[in-house]
Parts: sequence; C-alpha cells; structure tokens
Amino acid sequence: MKRSKPAWVPAAAAGAAAGLINGFFGGGGGMVLVPLLMACCGLSRRQAFANSVAIILPLCVLSAGIYFARGNLDLRQALPYLAGGLVGGLIGGKLFQKVPVLWLKRAFALLILYGAWSALTR
Repeated sequence: MKRSKPAWVPAAAAGAAAGLINGFFGGGGGMVLVPLLMACCGLSRRQAFANSVAIILPLCVLSAGIYFARGNLDLRQALPYLAGGLVGGLIGGKLFQKVPVLWLKRAFALLILYGAWSALTR
C-alpha cells in the first residue's frame, strides 16, 4: 500500500522553492510559486496569485534584511520605489477581483517573458 504525502509537504516544498529563488535572485519567488501552488497544491489560478503575494511578503522582508545586514541595501534609495510600490499594490489589489483570469494569465506570461528577455540581453 502506497502512503500519500501529507498536504503540508507540497506546500512546504513550493514555499522552499520560492524562498530559494527569492533569496538567490532578490525576487522572482512568485514566478515559481504560482505554478507550484496550482500544480502541487491544487489551488485555482486566482487563489495561487493571492496566496503567492501573502507568501512572498515575509520572504522579501527576510531577503531585504539579509541584504541590509551585509551592506548591500541603501534604504534611502529604496524608499521612493517603496512609496510607488505601495500605491501600485493598492491599485493592483483592488483590481485583482475585477480582472478576468485569462488576462491575469496573459499579464503574468508577459511579465515572465519581459524578465527573461531583460536577463538575456543585458
């Protein structure tokens, strides 16, 4: 008789993958987390996007703390981006329920393609 994995194993594995990517590259954990939450944890696309945001926040705080402790983060330079990011996050969060899943998928795919293109050409 084959034993099934507890429900927390795929969730912990998805979180570990996102944390590794986020810590290693300074971001991008959500790009691996959304597909993993859907495939391994059975979440819908909309649930995966929402949960990814909630999971990535503490990972980003931890990564930023490590970068700051090592002298690689200047908070004065980051503050203007943070202010704009808070406004963008507020608008994005309010629009999230109103945007059809198909458009979320397309926007996410374009974001990944843009990131890949930027990484390859710089």
